[in-house]
Amino acid sequence: MPIFQNFLRPAASVPLCLCAFVPHCLCASVPLCLCAFLPLCLCASVPLCLIAFVPFSLSLFPMSKVYSFTKVQLIPTTVDNAWDFFATPVNLVHITPGNMGFKLKSGYTSERMYAGQIIEYTVKPLFGIPVYWMTEITHVEDGKYFADEQRFGPYSLWHHQHHFKAIEGGVEMTDTVHYKIPYWFLGDIANALFVKNKLNSIFNYRYKKIEERFGKFKSQN
Repeated sequence: MPIFQNFLRPAASVPLCLCAFVPHCLCASVPLCLCAFLPLCLCASVPLCLIAFVPFSLSLFPMSKVYSFTKVQLIPTTVDNAWDFFATPVNLVHITPGNMGFKLKSGYTSERMYAGQIIEYTVKPLFGIPVYWMTEITHVEDGKYFADEQRFGPYSLWHHQHHFKAIEGGVEMTDTVHYKIPYWFLGDIANALFVKNKLNSIFNYRYKKIEERFGKFKSQN
């Protein structure tokens, strides 16, 4: 058994008391402390004291922000008609840009949404790469509002409120979105470079598709 003992033996630079708290390294030539915190690091000369503070130092990076935006659209139809359309999950495909590759997966249990409903779909938000997305309809009040939240997907937070209010000549529909991008400050950079603009383009496309379906709202002056 000497071969296996040498193979699993931690590096001499690591105190034995630490070996009980981190996974065994499969390579005896790399200090055990590096294998626990920096799997991709191949340098055996990094002092243990620096590695021990890696988790702590990561907490010092600024977390990505929570962003929000609100979109309002006036629709020349009744609340009942608007609600029937937007509260039917399969209609999402009609108001989502084709280049997003939106595909609703089968399996949801009702054509009309309800609180607790899970909706699964795939989208291609960037570079044509398909991404799995699961949302839950968390709140529903018929004819007034519903809210969906991401359970699995590309964001660390996605909360989308849809509100409907009868006005003279039609319906005022208000969307309020809160979202957060993972990867600390890199998420903020990604938002500034393309995520914010991508979301704007998606909602602008939706605005036009809704006008095509229901018509343009005429101001009641």
